[in-house]
Amino acid sequence: MLFRNLILIFTLLFFTNKTKAQPPKYSNDFMYIGVDARALGLGSAVSAGVSDLTAGYYNPAGLIHIPNTFQVGFMHAEYFAGIAKYDYLSAAFPFDSNRNALGISVIRFAVDDIPNTLSLLEPDGSVNYDNVKSFSVGDYGILLSYARRFNNRFSVGGNAKVVHHKAGSFAKSWGFGIDLGAQYFLRDWRFGISIKDITSTFNAWSFGFSEEDLATFQLTGNEIPNNKLEITLPRIILAVGYSKAWKKIELNTELNIDLTTDGKRNTLFGFDPISFDPHLGLELGFAKTVYVRTGINNIQRELNEDATKTKITVAPNAGVGLKIKTIAIDYAFTDPGARSQTNYSHIISAKIGINKKQR
Repeated sequence: MLFRNLILIFTLLFFTNKTKAQPPKYSNDFMYIGVDARALGLGSAVSAGVSDLTAGYYNPAGLIHIPNTFQVGFMHAEYFAGIAKYDYLSAAFPFDSNRNALGISVIRFAVDDIPNTLSLLEPDGSVNYDNVKSFSVGDYGILLSYARRFNNRFSVGGNAKVVHHKAGSFAKSWGFGIDLGAQYFLRDWRFGISIKDITSTFNAWSFGFSEEDLATFQLTGNEIPNNKLEITLPRIILAVGYSKAWKKIELNTELNIDLTTDGKRNTLFGFDPISFDPHLGLELGFAKTVYVRTGINNIQRELNEDATKTKITVAPNAGVGLKIKTIAIDYAFTDPGARSQTNYSHIISAKIGINKKQR
């Protein structure tokens, strides 16, 4: 019943948004890069079975299953030869006899120390390098999460989301949105649904250029930006997973399908306005201590060299994990999307739990 109602709400909101001007594609896409080395090693296919504090990002309903009375985690990554920095910090805890849980997640994706050369030239045309200052371009996301357990099988959750973009003193925006999610466990099977930006997320942009900057724009033929409202349309993730344990060996596998609604994308199944993007993960655990992972995502169609035929390409991911009592350290070797050996990144994250949760 809940899944049906969520789909109904999603459908109504989506077609309401379609009556407006088409929003820009890939709006707020930094919020979908993925967090946590464990999840990234699995190709971010974790929405059905996620059971730690990263559920605040992937599916807030999973927060109810965190194994500790309090859990904190963090991740640092560098993309594109260290040019872009990507950081994630999160904390979560259950309460009310483990029937409810709260969490907070903070994300920053930024490029720092960018030279500002708009004032490089003096009025007389001479070059003055002392006028060159540096600035940062950063994207920030804050997720305030809540989850509730209805029984041992079924839980729901939601996020109140704040999104902030800042480009030095030139431009900034604020956006607000809501995510909803649910999980259902049936024996060894896990089912999940997560709807991101279910109400659409609205980013209000404002620009603050000096008169000298605007004059430079005009002289160089650049367009002068205007204040505007940017809309991020909903994205729905359908997930199914399977878990099995044999003595000291654990198996976890999961398939997620992302449905984007901002127009045709270069995915395995790209249509207008909805595209389907599947990703798959597989994990083997040994003695609940050592974990080996692999996953595939970014499945796309590309033209061959003579542009006569298309081929399907995928981004493989791999990772390992070590868990000692309530501390988990994870590593992933993953590609943010270019499917090139030179663009693969090393991701390290850690999760620390305080006190084992009483069942």
